[in-house]
Amino acid sequence: MSQTEVSRANSPLVPLGTLIGRELRSEKVEKPIIRYGQAALAKKGEDYFLVKTNCQRIPGNPSTSFSVFAIFDGHNGISAAIFAKDHLLNNVLSAVPEGASREEWLQALPRALVAGFVKTDIEFQQKGESSGTTVTFVVVDGWTVTVASVGDSRCILDTQGGVVSDLTVDHRLEENEEERARVTASGGEVGRLNVFGGNEVGPLRCWPGGLCLSRSIGDTDVGEFIVPVPHVKQVKLSDAGGRLIIASDGIWDALSSDAAAKACRGLPADLAAKLVVKEALRSRGLKDDTTCVVVDIIPSVHPVLPPTPQKKHHGLSGLLFGKKSHNLASKSSKLSAVGAVEELFEEGSAMLAERLGKDFPMNPDSGIFRCAICQVDHPANEGLSLNSGTFFSPSSKPWEGPFLCANCRRKKDAMEGKRPIKPTISI
Repeated sequence: MSQTEVSRANSPLVPLGTLIGRELRSEKVEKPIIRYGQAALAKKGEDYFLVKTNCQRIPGNPSTSFSVFAIFDGHNGISAAIFAKDHLLNNVLSAVPEGASREEWLQALPRALVAGFVKTDIEFQQKGESSGTTVTFVVVDGWTVTVASVGDSRCILDTQGGVVSDLTVDHRLEENEEERARVTASGGEVGRLNVFGGNEVGPLRCWPGGLCLSRSIGDTDVGEFIVPVPHVKQVKLSDAGGRLIIASDGIWDALSSDAAAKACRGLPADLAAKLVVKEALRSRGLKDDTTCVVVDIIPSVHPVLPPTPQKKHHGLSGLLFGKKSHNLASKSSKLSAVGAVEELFEEGSAMLAERLGKDFPMNPDSGIFRCAICQVDHPANEGLSLNSGTFFSPSSKPWEGPFLCANCRRKKDAMEGKRPIKPTISI
């Protein structure tokens, strides 16, 4: 029997009927209706998107359904974008504890997204291909929206109050000073392209490789300081609903977040996506692949998202977001009344020790540990705790916090500039 089978055999199984009963007791709030539309124009053919509206936390139980929407903007080829589209969702779901209630699932999702992104990057780099991709990955569960992103694709939220907010952070070296400092500290060089005569042109890039982004999946040839650790933001909409616009940089290079939202207000999602693409094309021309997915989260009593009033607002972030809450089951009637959005979680650090936490349940007596990233069981002597000392330190205790196998620990150290690694190519 394999180590994985031994670990599973020792884990208590929860009957399906018990899980469904638990969900029925906890799910009292009526779920919104999800409507979506997609539109795209290709220049290089490196944009891909994913739409799955029939995902289930508990297989066979429709009441546990959630939806996933994602955009993958590839560069230097299409391999990384296709690979992430095919594997990222499963890698994220494998990092969520089995048998979790909806509240536990939502609380675990930000950490699972980090693990899933890093695992997908490790798996793709083993193929030995050099392409890369941005990722904007959106999970909609009821009124709760969780967004994870690397690169410069973007997701914005347009609420019924007429307030537009970015749910992602662009990882462009030109605009992001913190990312420039991180890349430099990890061993990369940041500068513009030198042309004949010593003149510098174009945006800031990371060298070697010349990538304009500081985070992506893939890009094996650039350097491990280009990390796949996503910015994650989780919000809870009021029962007035809202609209998400998820798009590649072909849209955002032409339109601001406000302009994209205003261009399609009052239209159903399918027409809205087409109009955003049309407006970007009218503004800038077809300079890049241009892909847009519009998602409407609508109260079940309203079959169509009503037009947003055209009003000017001051202090937008204060109007849009309420105070962070650590209790996802809590309900703020005051927030719902004004159409505000409750911020539940936000973290953008590139350090895994800050993203995977310290509260993983561990049983050191068993001698078997599951890696927090690759989700494979290993004996304790084949890895270390994420929060322990330096790699292979004799004083490390593998049960202190989430466990990383030797391979994932090397990946972590390489991303932080501590230990350069070369990808293992599978033949």
